[in-house]
Amino acid sequence: MKQFCKKISDVLKTIFGYGIMTVLFAGGLTFFGYLAALIIGGDVAAVICSVIYNNIIPVIIYVSVILVLLGLVAMYLNGEVALTPEKKQAHKHEGEM
Repeated sequence: MKQFCKKISDVLKTIFGYGIMTVLFAGGLTFFGYLAALIIGGDVAAVICSVIYNNIIPVIIYVSVILVLLGLVAMYLNGEVALTPEKKQAHKHEGEM
């Protein structure tokens, strides 16, 4: 069972990594959309900004939330503990008390 959870965790971490990278890239591209709107100006700029704000940004946010949840599930399946106030010391060095 532990090996199965490890394999699922590895797949979810891969999906998380590539997904977050893609979402961050898409978020960065919105900057260039706003920059183009600033340069163009007028009614076309208003349309560009409203399309970015109403259609693209919500998708980026929803996908990011889903990917973060996948990342947390992957961490817990792997046995890692996240979102805890304290982390216990994993290993003590020999000779230390």
